[in-house]
Parts: sequence; C-alpha cells; structure tokens
Amino acid sequence: MPDQKPISDNTLCLLLLLSILANVGLVSSKSTIEPCSNSDSCNALLGYTLYTDLKVSEVASLFQVDPIAILTANAIDISYPDVENHILPSQLFVKIPIACSCVDGIRKSVSTKYKTRPSDTLSSIADSIYSGLVSADQIGEANSVTDPSVLDVGQTLVVPLPCTCFNGTDNALPAIYLSYVVRPVDTLTGIAARYLTTITDLMNVNAMGGAAIKSGDILAVPLPACASNFPRYSSDYGLIVPNGSYAITGSHCVQCSCGPGNLKLYCMPASLAVSCSSMQCRNSNLMLGNVTVQQTSGGCNVTSCSYGGYVNGSIITSLSTYLQPRCPGGQQFPTLIDPPTSVVRESMFAPSPSPSPLSDGAGTTPKSSVVPTTTGSLPGFPPASSPFGSTSHACSLRKSLATSPSALVLLLFVKFLLSMSL
Repeated sequence: MPDQKPISDNTLCLLLLLSILANVGLVSSKSTIEPCSNSDSCNALLGYTLYTDLKVSEVASLFQVDPIAILTANAIDISYPDVENHILPSQLFVKIPIACSCVDGIRKSVSTKYKTRPSDTLSSIADSIYSGLVSADQIGEANSVTDPSVLDVGQTLVVPLPCTCFNGTDNALPAIYLSYVVRPVDTLTGIAARYLTTITDLMNVNAMGGAAIKSGDILAVPLPACASNFPRYSSDYGLIVPNGSYAITGSHCVQCSCGPGNLKLYCMPASLAVSCSSMQCRNSNLMLGNVTVQQTSGGCNVTSCSYGGYVNGSIITSLSTYLQPRCPGGQQFPTLIDPPTSVVRESMFAPSPSPSPLSDGAGTTPKSSVVPTTTGSLPGFPPASSPFGSTSHACSLRKSLATSPSALVLLLFVKFLLSMSL
C-alpha cells in the first residue's frame, strides 16, 4: 500500500469551514402560509415589481386577471384613452388582485399559467418575470419538471403564487392581505410605516419570533379595506376593496370605492357601462349610489339606494331608510393618479414603493364620470386597532439566517482560525 500523507490541520479546518458554509447556504427565504380546510376562494393581493417595461394588458396577461382590476386596485385613473395599452415602467411596484384558493390544505393561487420562451429557465421565470413571488423549485414541483435545465419552448407552466386571507379581517376589522417580497433595503419598521400598520401586527400575522427579515422573504401585509355583504350566490360575493382604491364589478357596470374617510363600501354606476340592467331602486326614484337626507328634530332621516351584488346578469339594489343623530356630509372618493410613466427612486432606507403619481406628487381628479370630482387630497387612513393578543394561524416556513445555529458556529469558527494565525 503506498504511503498516505497525513491530512494537515489547515486542510481539516478548510473542510470544516466548507461544510459549515454549505449548511448556511441551505437557509433560504421564509414565507408565510395560511392553513385551510375548505374549497372556498377569497380575494387577496400580490405585490409585483415589473422586470421590464410592460403594457397594462401584458401585466394582466402574466397573472390572467382583468387589466381594469389592476388599474383600480392601484387607484389609477381608467378614464385615460387606451389606458389598457399604457406602458408601465420597469421596476414599478403594483398590487395585483387575485383569487386565493385552498389547495392541498394551504392558501395559494394556482390560476396563473405561463408559456415558456426560448431563453427561459425556471429560475428566470421565478426570480425575474414573477419578481420572487415564487421559487424555481415550487414551479418545478407544481409541474412535475424532472430536469429544470430543459424546458420546451411554448410549454405551459402552472405558477403557484402565495396568498393569504385570514377571513378578511385584521384585529376584527376588514382587511385584505398583500403578499410582499422583501427587498434588500427593507426593514420591518419601514414596511409597517408604509402600509399603516405596526411591527407587532406584522409579527403576529406572520408568526414571527423576531423583527429580523431578509431579502426574498414573503410577508403577509394586512391592508385596511371595505368589505361587502353580498349574498353567497352573487358573482361578486366576497368583494373587498383596499382603502384608498376602488373596484369595477357587475359586468363593468358598477364602481365600488373605499375611503378615504371611512371603511364603508360605496357603490355607484361606472362610466365603463355599455349595456347594464336597471340600477334604480324599486318603489323609488333613487338610482344606485343616491342618498337623500332630511334634518328633523329627532335627528337626520337618511334614505339610500345601495348595491347588493350581481346575480344572474342583474344588478341587485336595495332601498334603506334610517335615522341617525347627524346628517352625513358629501361622499368622499379616493384620489386617482395618472397612469405612471416613471418610477420615483427612493432612499435606501425607504419602505417598498407603491404606484406613484407624477412628479408633482399630487393625485389627479378623474377626467370622466368614473369618480365624481372632489376636492382635497387623500389623507392617510389611521391604522387598525393594535393587536389584542390573538394567535395567528400563519406558519412561517424556514428559519432566517439571523436565527440559525450554523451562523453562530461559523462566527466562532472564524474567531478560532484568526487566533490560530496569530
């Protein structure tokens, strides 16, 4: 047997260091999931950053959603000519409304399909085209891809996307949840400030043991919203509109807005309507969205014609009369912005951007009857009441590096090597 040279101490140290680094490298981003047990779907939002300049219709095609739904979710004025073909700039952050289903016991969206192109890889699809909302492994698993290096051009892939609903509430108030991909410059404090919530609330929702986050983590961020109470058999059952935005429903005949003064859903006829069923309340001359008030010695008599959902091609309206202490003021509407043409660069400590208005920073009033002209700007809505100690049913997947024991071992080992070299 030939002589074998003994392994030096330096070689042993190097092998140990490589082993530790390999274990550290296995630590990946964490994501929040919501267990579920029924087949119901719910409304949720994705936080998406454009990887290149894209038309509104192209963004909509990536997620198989209505282009108008993307515009309204981001309070973008849809009265602009040919707005669906407006080119949105690269790196713009937008909210994408999606249906969140219950699949294999957890909440996720599986309605998105992607057709592969010649230069595509699972990693480029996940990290670039869908901006880190999904991983290459998740796409591969969802499509039973055995060799990720070989993709057929034109192959249709299911893209599983993260979403949560938590019964449409946050601290007992209406809320819709945004799946947000953490950027390298983000902090939990900045994210909480941006979305008008608290660090404690974010930690509770995402079942976090500490405030440490890392780039690529996907957080569920609760946004205050206006919830509907339409009957289960209506096609727009479960409609929920984030505060400061609006939605088009009822076959593009009805516009429902939320805020800025309260979290009460307000619906009225939309200007997009081409052929709509009657929007007049029965036994009344009031149309959908009309409100009359009459001050009396006992208070204020209020009569309103409200939207009750879209059923079998018909717009359901309901007339209600009630007495309240004071007469309400005029209806306020969310401030609309022009279709964005550029991205406002933020400082490195700023939280994640939302769709931004033009350079003057002011929202615009609509150029059509989509939303009646109002005065004043959209004030910040106060955050929901602070968490009252309820336990989140969310599950936080995979430990972050900051809490990994291997990171501590690595630190101690480096110190040991430094002491050996002295």
